[in-house]
Amino acid sequence: MDLRQQIELCSHYYQKWKNLALASNNLKDAKKFLKKACFWLELQSAYLALWSIEQLKGKDPRVKKKLMVAKANLAKKLADYAEEVLKELGF
Repeated sequence: MDLRQQIELCSHYYQKWKNLALASNNLKDAKKFLKKACFWLELQSAYLALWSIEQLKGKDPRVKKKLMVAKANLAKKLADYAEEVLKELGF
C-alpha cells in the first residue's frame, strides 16, 4: 500500500470514529471513540508528512533510508493498535 492509500485509509477511519463520537449519547463511549479518531488523525498526519518528504527529497538515498525507517515505525504503531483492538474484542 503506498502512502496515498495509507492517507486515505486513515482519513476514512478518522471520519468514522469522529462521527461515532459525535453521535454518541454516552460520555464513556464518546471518549473511547474520540481516542480512536485521534489515533487515526495522528497516523494520517504522519503519513502525510512522509508523503511530502518523499515528493520533495525522495530521490536522495539517505532520505530514502530514513523514510523506510519511518514507515516501519508507523507500521509497528498500526500493528500495536490492531493488537489493542483484538484485546478489546477478547481475542
